[in-house]
Amino acid sequence: MANARSVPVLMHHHVSPSPGMITVSPENFESQIAWLAANGWTSLTLDQYADFLAGKPTPARSIVITFDDGYLDNWVYAHPILAKYSMHAVVFVVTGWMGEGDVRPHAGQPGATLPATPDHRGCEEAILRDNRPDEVMMRWSEARAMIAAGTFEVHCHTHTHTRWLKQAISREHKRQGIAGDLSVARDVLQQQLGEVSDTLCWPYGDFDEDYVQIARAHGFKYLHTTHPFGRNVVGGDPEHIYRFAIRNRPASWLRKRIAYSYHPLIAPLFNRFKAKKKKMVPGP
Repeated sequence: MANARSVPVLMHHHVSPSPGMITVSPENFESQIAWLAANGWTSLTLDQYADFLAGKPTPARSIVITFDDGYLDNWVYAHPILAKYSMHAVVFVVTGWMGEGDVRPHAGQPGATLPATPDHRGCEEAILRDNRPDEVMMRWSEARAMIAAGTFEVHCHTHTHTRWLKQAISREHKRQGIAGDLSVARDVLQQQLGEVSDTLCWPYGDFDEDYVQIARAHGFKYLHTTHPFGRNVVGGDPEHIYRFAIRNRPASWLRKRIAYSYHPLIAPLFNRFKAKKKKMVPGP
């Protein structure tokens, strides 16, 4: 059996009928997931992905499906679609935005009255302006239910989602800020889920060498970025994992985008071209 030489990592935020930025409709998300399942793609766990980077045998058509922040719509809409097609995803949660309470209904339950899932700006207003994160974010009970169902695993996205690099403070205060954020997030994940992994996703994609050193010191070995123009290959850098954002398009778009990321000849040319347009450094 052929083994994967590269593994695309998909980046989502919202799956919701509320249109807006960084949101995929439930219909398009199902189209994409159904296509992956029907065409033999294996949605890897992060342990399996770590094995791939280390050179262990991995199915040729392998992919990692990730979500950032931990919005309620991930539970309401993405979870039942993943369950329907026996696919697996990863959610990087902001631990300070998650709360306690009963599990709320999701779209896989016929006749259920579903909670509202606002667009991204509505979520930001609820969290940052009105201090009402429970209305738009997953609860710990829902995270545990998804883990039990096998649709999601839960990893660290810091405790506060602060853009420390953008703060008008000294370098040392920035270092203290990110270190404290990671320390608290690890403690909360351990308390709520009984474990905390060695994988971290940078909020907003912000990081520098100081932050990488701090992440290492806090036990993180695998660091997910928002850099889309590079391939994750066997022996690749686990501290710089490339991810590309998923658009609100049907499976035909995803098929083409994966081909650009996956094909050994096309991908390097595509990444150089796109990175140049965005004034970014291309990856392998």
